[in-house]
Amino acid sequence: MVLREILEKIETDKIPIWLSDRKGDWNAHDLLDRLSEPMLKRQAHLQPGLYIALINNGGYLGEVLYRVKQKG
Repeated sequence: MVLREILEKIETDKIPIWLSDRKGDWNAHDLLDRLSEPMLKRQAHLQPGLYIALINNGGYLGEVLYRVKQKG
């Protein structure tokens, strides 16, 4: 799955979370508008309730991009 698909699913399913990085808290819609096309096409994994991480070339989890925070 690519990052765009993960963010679109969060937005479509109206999952009430923030995606947090060192720059702040974001909703999925904002990230879809703000991130570059090459970034949105990167392979990623959503661990529900915990994080979104990139998948490296070896197929393993790599850098954690966003930590999941519950809204409210």
